[in-house]
Amino acid sequence: MRRRRMQGESEAAEINLTPMLDVVFIMLIFFIVTTSFVKESGIEIDRPESSAASPRPDAQVMVAISNEGAVWVDGKPVDTHRVGPAVADMVSAEGSVVIQADRNSTTGLLVEVMDRIREAGVDNVAVAATRGGR
Repeated sequence: MRRRRMQGESEAAEINLTPMLDVVFIMLIFFIVTTSFVKESGIEIDRPESSAASPRPDAQVMVAISNEGAVWVDGKPVDTHRVGPAVADMVSAEGSVVIQADRNSTTGLLVEVMDRIREAGVDNVAVAATRGGR
């Protein structure tokens, strides 16, 4: 009789973890769905100001030009001569590219990067600016 009593108590003392796991799984799904994914260029850029700047949330690839003349594509440094093929491999047919040029970078480098991207077959290219009044 004593053995039965001890076995009955040990079975009743178990904790059912299924409801807790269900709640954790639902919370995980909620946080994944509500998270916004922001594309970063990979380096810190001081963008020029423009009063006519408009948001461009559909950018598929971010290209950054630093004030030292370095070109970055989606967080990886790329040679200026290879920026076109590198961007073309990442952009779909209807995708767009946003170039973030530093305020102190040269205009010639910006134009060269834009030309190389367009020569690679990407037509939807924009230049990023910070919205600000003058």
